Order: sequence, then structure tokens, then C-alpha cells
Amino acid sequence: MASHTFHVPAISCQHCVRTITRELSALSGVQAVHADLATKDVEVTYEGADTLDLVRATLREIGYPPAE
Repeated sequence: MASHTFHVPAISCQHCVRTITRELSALSGVQAVHADLATKDVEVTYEGADTLDLVRATLREIGYPPAE
């Protein structure tokens, strides 16, 4: 298991946090998600090499693109 932190500037409220947590938690390979409104960071604990690409794509799809 590994973890990665994404900076997501579009996080502006608790609704954003809940949406990101719900959507990413549903992905195959994602073990845990912690989104922080104050820092605008999303920490994802995952398994599988392709999972990070899937997380990035999902964040873009739901309107919260990570800063690259």
C-alpha cells in the first residue's frame, strides 16, 4: 500500500470535501481518502500502479483537477 497527496485548488467548502471523498473512495484500488479544506490537499492511500492515473482522471471528471 502507498499514499500520494494531491493539491486541489478548487476545494472551497465541505461539500467539495464530501464529493471528492465519496467519488475517490468508490474507485477500485483506493483504500482511504482524506481531503482537507484548509490545505486543499487530498491524500489517497491506494494499491496498484494504475490507481493514481485513475484518481487524477476522476478528479478532473468531477471538476476538481489536481495542480500538476
